Amino acid sequence: MKAQYTYSTSQLFNFTRDSYFERTSRPIYAVFFLLPFIVFYELGTIFINTDLLRHYWQGRVVAFVWLQKFLEYVGFGSKLAWVATPLAVIVILIALQLASRKQWRFSVGDIWPMAVECILFAVPLIVLSSFLSSPAGPKDEAGQFADSSIQIHIGVVPSCSSVANDRLPEAAEDNGNGPAIRLLADIVTGIGAGIYEELVFRLILICVLMVLFQNVLGLNHKNSIILSVLVSAALFSAHHHIDFFSGQLYQRAPFNWPEFGFRTIAGIYFAVLFAIRGFGITAGTHAFYDIIATVINAVFFGSGN
Repeated sequence: MKAQYTYSTSQLFNFTRDSYFERTSRPIYAVFFLLPFIVFYELGTIFINTDLLRHYWQGRVVAFVWLQKFLEYVGFGSKLAWVATPLAVIVILIALQLASRKQWRFSVGDIWPMAVECILFAVPLIVLSSFLSSPAGPKDEAGQFADSSIQIHIGVVPSCSSVANDRLPEAAEDNGNGPAIRLLADIVTGIGAGIYEELVFRLILICVLMVLFQNVLGLNHKNSIILSVLVSAALFSAHHHIDFFSGQLYQRAPFNWPEFGFRTIAGIYFAVLFAIRGFGITAGTHAFYDIIATVINAVFFGSGN
């Protein structure tokens, strides 16, 4: 019986049966908790200004595009793959629920405490990012950073999403709604990053790495966990700067050590959270971090102004 848990990367602790922590770590809770985020992300990428969508990775975070391309590779048409990608998240979580043999009972009253928990878990990352932030670019004669009007002037709160601060297309700036559209685009993108990056780099990649290190290479369970967490965190951080398929640096997100270090630490943090609280809380924490960081940049640092 113990063998079936050998490669588990969630439920590091066995919480009291049917307690809040046990219930909300179930995959079925992740489905209901993340479903509004998935719908908001899909609608946001459809209805945001078209020029802005083209400017931002065709409106999709990189992890989403990877999943979409994979579905196309295995035989889905391009349009069907676009629809199937968000459905894949639900299908994977339902499959995990079936495999876990846990109760399917769901309480709507747990949703708000889960949201509060995610916000609280996001706070340490916000604090850490504020310490690791560094001004971007040279200063002008007024002592401000001369990169562009939507670059922050004091220091960026590094975002976990794959979209870098860059000038909006002129069509989006000229209509008078540029800052509001930019803020909404960043929020939508941050939510997508929370869901799809956690799916790729935590739920999928850590499981694959555990099998590689433990089953193929024969490392013990403890070392396999440590290596899986570190490798997944480093790749999570690197993918914000490097196009893994071409090996080229993203022009909009030049490499720098403070941001790479922050995102690596964030990757480790999310991995530990995933191992203790499951996918729903981890993806929610990632999404709320990006939302809070985006609002902080817009309100306090002038990003988007």
